[in-house]
Amino acid sequence: MDVAITGASGLIGRALAARLSSTGHQVRKVSRSASSGSGDIHWDPATGTIDPAAFEGVNALVHLAGEGIAEKRWSPEQKERIADSRRLSTDLLARTLAGLQHPPTVLLSGSAIGYYGERGDELLTESSGPGDGFLTDVCVAWEAATQPAQDAGIRVAHLRTGIVLDRKAGALGKMLPLFRFGVGGRLGNGRQYWSWISLDDEIAAICWLLMHDVSGAVNLTAPNPVTNAEFTKALAQELHRPAIFPVPRFGPKLLLGKELADSLLFTSARVQPEALTQGGYEFAHPTLPEALRSVLRAGKDRDHR
Repeated sequence: MDVAITGASGLIGRALAARLSSTGHQVRKVSRSASSGSGDIHWDPATGTIDPAAFEGVNALVHLAGEGIAEKRWSPEQKERIADSRRLSTDLLARTLAGLQHPPTVLLSGSAIGYYGERGDELLTESSGPGDGFLTDVCVAWEAATQPAQDAGIRVAHLRTGIVLDRKAGALGKMLPLFRFGVGGRLGNGRQYWSWISLDDEIAAICWLLMHDVSGAVNLTAPNPVTNAEFTKALAQELHRPAIFPVPRFGPKLLLGKELADSLLFTSARVQPEALTQGGYEFAHPTLPEALRSVLRAGKDRDHR
């Protein structure tokens, strides 16, 4: 397949491009850099700049670009950048693809489990409705922006990604130094559900979706979400360290701001990947202990090469 990827310089995009290339697919990075590689596609979603002809003949597009959710505190201006970077870029791509003579057959467009908002211990599937709050609003608008592509007959799937486990990035990457020094612990009361997925399964599931006729919302989470207390216990056990220092809610709120801290760390979403499991996808890491073991040991193997 000839697969175009936006956000190819991010954690998921880099790993996806490497996996597709290693399995014989042609990867074309959609980049804002004018000095991108041969065969890559230049665009600038902020100005609406894009070359439609560059997408002719592309078999699939995976859209992962967007302003980082946790890169900065959520000022009104930063929240606007987060929302606009997703809605405007997705709308630009969807309208561009819809106008092609030979459009891709599939658009896999990023989204997040932030769609569900704060839901306690409610079991959530793709058929569950949206919650409330800023991230919910972002995800709803993000997904709606793909409508022109759907109207043109392109298969569209929304990648509602959970907490992606990687030893150097995301939530796990930030937690590891504390836990290795034996000063990690649950966040707040630890009862909030964290719906996670290993980076390997995130990439494998996206590749699987490229090849299978699944459309609409797809939860990219492992089938066994855990509470934050269970997550921290499993991580401590894997590292052979104690986890006896709970982090009070005010700490992350002082560091990140209340709204960002609540949304990222203390919101509870118990998500099930029903579209994947019913479609026949088999998780490499369905439980947290084996996922952590794989992620951490893979890192040690790379460090010793």
